[in-house]
Amino acid sequence: MNKVFLSGAELTTAQVLQIARYGAPVEITPTARQRLADARQLVFDLVDADYPIYGFNVGVGQNKDKKVFKQFFGEYNCNLIRSHCIGVPPYASDEDVRATMVARLNTMLTGCCGVSPEIPEMYMAMLNHGIHPLIPEKGSVGQADIGLISHIGLAIIGEGNVRMNGREMPATEAFAKVGLKPLTLGPKDGLAIVSSNALSAGACALLLEDIEELLDLSELIYAMSLEGLNGNTAPLDDRNHALRRFTGQRESARRISRYLQGSYIYEVDSKKAVHDPLSYRSTPQITGAAREMLAYTKERLEIQLNTTDDNPCLLLEDRQISPSANFDPLNWVLGVEGLAIALSHVSKTACMRLIKLVTPNYTNLPRFLAPEVDVLCFATLQKTFTSLDAEIRHLCNPCSMDTFSLAGDMEDTSTNATYAVQNLRRIYRNLHIIFAIELIHATQAMEYRKKLSFGQYTGKAFQIVRKVLPFYKTDRNITQDIQTVCELLQSGELTALIRE
Repeated sequence: MNKVFLSGAELTTAQVLQIARYGAPVEITPTARQRLADARQLVFDLVDADYPIYGFNVGVGQNKDKKVFKQFFGEYNCNLIRSHCIGVPPYASDEDVRATMVARLNTMLTGCCGVSPEIPEMYMAMLNHGIHPLIPEKGSVGQADIGLISHIGLAIIGEGNVRMNGREMPATEAFAKVGLKPLTLGPKDGLAIVSSNALSAGACALLLEDIEELLDLSELIYAMSLEGLNGNTAPLDDRNHALRRFTGQRESARRISRYLQGSYIYEVDSKKAVHDPLSYRSTPQITGAAREMLAYTKERLEIQLNTTDDNPCLLLEDRQISPSANFDPLNWVLGVEGLAIALSHVSKTACMRLIKLVTPNYTNLPRFLAPEVDVLCFATLQKTFTSLDAEIRHLCNPCSMDTFSLAGDMEDTSTNATYAVQNLRRIYRNLHIIFAIELIHATQAMEYRKKLSFGQYTGKAFQIVRKVLPFYKTDRNITQDIQTVCELLQSGELTALIRE
């Protein structure tokens, strides 16, 4: 696994995935280390100047009017960590914790938070040794995940619990196994640890990568459904999409056409309907819109991953510190919510295709794709995917404006970023199942047309599915079939096929 070098400026969502899910090691670049040292020296210089600075020598939130004296810096910063540990279970998965830690580590390297250099080094060591603090997922209003990522700080000072090699233990025990020691905190360290949107941003980075893969697969599955339907290819004509000038739409149509290259459905067939239902004709437009929302969100999230969201913000070149509201993540949270709505359209369209695919009036195939009149086949499966779609429809409702005025009316706006990301993840999981169900239907329909030639990629995909899922001859446990195909989609085999 290649090492990922962190500079505070170039981290991508794909790299977050490699670090969080696959355990890629991380290394702080020399330039970033020097920036950390310079920023920390500025912190000490500003403290010596005895100028009131939020989170340095005065409190935070409504306690901004309380002075913090030098001799109590260590105690104050530890107490800030303890008092901000307010999250409630469930706890984040190890990969979400790793994504959170690398998201915060990289923004620390911008030099705008003035953290002790030992703290980013500790984040790096914990990532590389597989030490994952227990972080609750609930308790953030999305204006920095202060009540959740404070649990990382609790572990760093030797008071929290972590998971290591799949086992929960005190942080001090895990540190002892790899030669690490708890850290002592200084001025600004507590605020630097807790004041970030790293949990929502890290989880979102992983999710955007997963959604991109699912959209890639959805176009392959759609192409197979089109063959099962014996549908029209005219709506895929690149000339039509070029005139529309929506890049996502055109890209989607091009991908689908590539998967269908060489398919029988390009042959002239006088019995074929002039028009297919909109759920078949409009798929490039709908999936393309989702692709563009994904690109929008990823672009803004990568800004989040490579810039400061600290308050106050160190202006290193000017040797100043400035109050900031850069912890407000609304810019990319709106992308998350827009993407959720786009995926609801993708889901609805897939469900409508599924309903058409078991209807003889559209396919000239047996009802519910059953091979015999005494086989029920997919007669009741519509209840499953339509119920999943109903959940998606409600999960895509925006939540970023559902806020309260907190902290003595000082913190009177927020975004619910963590909740928005969690809703998007639930949408992704439901949609993943819906596409597995569509793939089951598509291969069943294609089976009836096996004497015809399939597309270059759809034909290979058909064979891959048939290795794990036989033709539906007699009634059987369809729940197991869905699980089998979900696992196939997760295995990466079909993704590797279309990305070759």
